[in-house]
Amino acid sequence: MSAKIVVVEDEEDILELLEYNLTKEGYEVIGFLNTKSVEQLLFEEKVDLLLMDRNLPGVEGSEFVASLRKEGIMTPVIYLSAKGLDSEIEEGFLRGADDYVTKPFNMKELLLRIKALLRRTTKMVEDAILLHRDLVLDNSARTLSVDGKDVEITKLEFDLLRELILNKNNVLDREYLLENVWDSAEDYQYQTVNVAINRLKEKIDPSKTKEYIQSVRGVGYKLC
Repeated sequence: MSAKIVVVEDEEDILELLEYNLTKEGYEVIGFLNTKSVEQLLFEEKVDLLLMDRNLPGVEGSEFVASLRKEGIMTPVIYLSAKGLDSEIEEGFLRGADDYVTKPFNMKELLLRIKALLRRTTKMVEDAILLHRDLVLDNSARTLSVDGKDVEITKLEFDLLRELILNKNNVLDREYLLENVWDSAEDYQYQTVNVAINRLKEKIDPSKTKEYIQSVRGVGYKLC
């Protein structure tokens, strides 16, 4: 599945140039001319990378990213900015940058930096131990423990729980889960998700007292 990149750039010609080149590279791209709806999108969807200008209407880009970090949104960020003084670049990194590219920029170099950052962040997620309440999911060993006790789950259940933990701030609809856990929304039905969720809930909460997974009627599921 292609990475999803959000671009925030107030100059329309630059935004269109970025959207064209990123789409050509196979990325899913969502562009914004300001930060107005960006935070809501980051809460609602899994975004792999944020390309952020700093000179934006309403709020300075790095200040916006710093506020995202305080909200627990850790989406990787590359600043793409005309602010190129050493002090400004340092400020950008202190405000949540994973990389910093000054304008005018070389498109080929930017694309290489994006690929490198996505490789690093994907590797970090793959190797990470994911925690939620008393759930401990070890990506490298493919094991799960609940309240310190090992729990056997299938590969599908592991991938499903992993997706829920990675998106624990979001309600995930059934179509999203089919596409990201089963890899195809066309070959399965929504009932497939319901059955898998119920089996997972039985294994991680047999006493039905912890309610890790909340069903959101008419939408999907959310980790609590």
